[in-house]
Amino acid sequence: MSIRTILFDLDGTLIDTNELIRASFEHTFQQFDMQFTPEEIKHLNGPPLNETFYEINPGLSEQMVAAYREYNMREHDRYVEAFPDVYETIKQLYEKDITLGIVSTKIKKTVMMGLDLTKLTDFFSVIITYDDVVNKKPDPEPVEKAMSLLDADPETTLMVGDNFHDIVSGQRAGTQTAAVSWSEKTEAFLKSYHPTYYLDTMRDLLTVAGE
Repeated sequence: MSIRTILFDLDGTLIDTNELIRASFEHTFQQFDMQFTPEEIKHLNGPPLNETFYEINPGLSEQMVAAYREYNMREHDRYVEAFPDVYETIKQLYEKDITLGIVSTKIKKTVMMGLDLTKLTDFFSVIITYDDVVNKKPDPEPVEKAMSLLDADPETTLMVGDNFHDIVSGQRAGTQTAAVSWSEKTEAFLKSYHPTYYLDTMRDLLTVAGE
C-alpha cells in the first residue's frame, strides 16, 4: 500500500544535534565531576534524559537534567542545523499531500526550537513530544498517539528514525519503518532491527513515498 503518512524522529533524523548533545553531556558531567569518554557519551544519546541520568546517579538525576537542559537551550542555535536535503524533501512530501508528523523523546520547548530554527514547523500536522505521552519510544504509545490524532492507518504510515527506539516503536504500532544512514549508529546495528527501508539520503523518501 502507498504511504500516506510519515512520522519522523527529530534529533539525528531531521536536524543535526549530535554536537550539541555531546557538548551538553560533557558540560553536565563536568558540573558534577564525572568522567565519561566520547564513545560512552555517544551511547547515551537516544533515551529520555531522566532515564539516562537516573541510571547514572538516581540521587542527582533531577539536578543533572536541569544542568543539561539549561546548557542545551542556551547553546542550541549555535550548533543545530538541518541535515542535507531535509528542508527540500519535507517540502516536496508536503506538496504531494503526504501527512507529516514529529514523534520525539525531547520536551516540547526544545523540539519547537529545532523546528523553528530550521523553518520546518509549518509542514507538520502533529508534534508528539516527551510531554505528550506516558510511555516513550520504543513503546508504541507515541506513534499510536500521532496516528490517532491524524486518523492515519498504520499500514500506510512510515516511522523514520536514526535509532532502534524509532524502529521498534513503529513496528509495535504496526507501521512501516525506515532507518537513516546518517545516524551515529552503524548500518549493521540499525539493520539488525529489520526496518522496512534503509535510507541512504533524505531524498530516498520521495521514492519510497511514490511507490
